[in-house]
Amino acid sequence: MSQKRILVLNGHPGETSLSRHFAERYVQSAAQSGADVRVHHLPEMVFDMDFGQGNYSQFKPLEPVLEAFLSDLEWAEHFVMLTPMWWGGLPAKLKGLFDRAFLPNRTFNTKVLKMGMPTPMLTGKTARVIMTSDTPRWFERLIYRNAIMRQLDKQILGFVGIKPVRYTYFSGASDATAPTILKWGNTVSKLGQRAA
Repeated sequence: MSQKRILVLNGHPGETSLSRHFAERYVQSAAQSGADVRVHHLPEMVFDMDFGQGNYSQFKPLEPVLEAFLSDLEWAEHFVMLTPMWWGGLPAKLKGLFDRAFLPNRTFNTKVLKMGMPTPMLTGKTARVIMTSDTPRWFERLIYRNAIMRQLDKQILGFVGIKPVRYTYFSGASDATAPTILKWGNTVSKLGQRAA
């Protein structure tokens, strides 16, 4: 039986964060359960996050950290991203990673269209997004209509073929108590164990 190939991305731009803590818990649990796990921490990735004036025929060459991330994503069977929700969306540097790394003829094919849309090139992969937020889950669902999740499902991960995308959502993150963080961490560890 082959090892499950898992890529974990800590998408919080800060050196210390709940996202990093949970990423480390997930990696440890998945590796102990037999998975082959690779991990990237966004604050350690140095790259120009601005796509700039480039277009699909002429764009900036990928920095080594972006090339390594993309190669690991191509290798992985399961992608796990940990991120806070800021202002209803992804942190700017995390969005910049996708702006720069998700390029045509590497993650989607603009020459082969289906219903007028490019053909995804990263199919056969699943994803788990572990999100921290101060917005209550019911408010995100009913008032914001899961906007950040729809963007990830349809316009980022799903666009390049990564699906289904499942979510784990922890609300009240800024004021979370130590027992709450421990409980959330245990949930993350179980996710890592089950994914392996």
